[in-house]
Formats: sequence, C-alpha cells, structure tokens
Amino acid sequence: MFFATTAPAHLRRQAFSPAERSLERFLTETQLASRQKSCAVAQDDKSYTLTFDVPGVAKDQLNIGIEGCIVRITTKEGAPRQYQQAYELPQDIDTASSEAKLENGVLTLNLVKLVPASRVTELTIH
Repeated sequence: MFFATTAPAHLRRQAFSPAERSLERFLTETQLASRQKSCAVAQDDKSYTLTFDVPGVAKDQLNIGIEGCIVRITTKEGAPRQYQQAYELPQDIDTASSEAKLENGVLTLNLVKLVPASRVTELTIH
C-alpha cells in the first residue's frame, strides 16, 4: 500500500531551512552584534556610565529620553547619521542628577541610580 500527500506543494512544509533564511539570520545577528559593540556600560554603587559612538552627530541633533529605567537615544531628522536605540537598566534613573556629554563623536551618559524610597508602614498593635 502506498501513501501520498494530498496537500498542494506550496502548502507543504520543508524539513530544512532554506539557505536564504540562514543568510538573512546571519546578517541580522551580525548587525545586532555590531550595534551592541558600539555601547560600553560600566556601573558602580551610585551610577551607570554608558558610552556610545555617534560620529558626525552634533549635540543639538540628539534626543535622550529617560523614563524610569529605560533610556532612549535617537537622532533628529536631518542628522547625517540615523541612530535609534533603547536600553533597559536594572534600576530607575534619577534624571535630576544625571548628565550627558558629547566629545569627539563619543556620547557619555552618567546616569545616577535612583534610591528607592521605603514604603514600610508601621502598624500599631491593639
């Protein structure tokens, strides 16, 4: 007895990944790895220091947004190089004490860690 598939050829699933997908995945991973290398992160007890390579971009062409523990860095329209990244840090950032500096195409962010306020409430014993 012989068995044959009844699904049309275009609906059958291939058992292997085409070479095009492998190449596409390789290029995507390489691009992501190169982006990650352009950022250096250091931390101590009180702050995080992030360093980015943004050559050819002036300080008035950059936007840095901080919301809680998420840092977003984007370039404005008309900048010679487009840059758009978001980083999530393990702890919230104190924006009042943090600072950013751009020198020779290197953006350095010194982000001060926000000390969490204690929410402990004492109850009276009756």
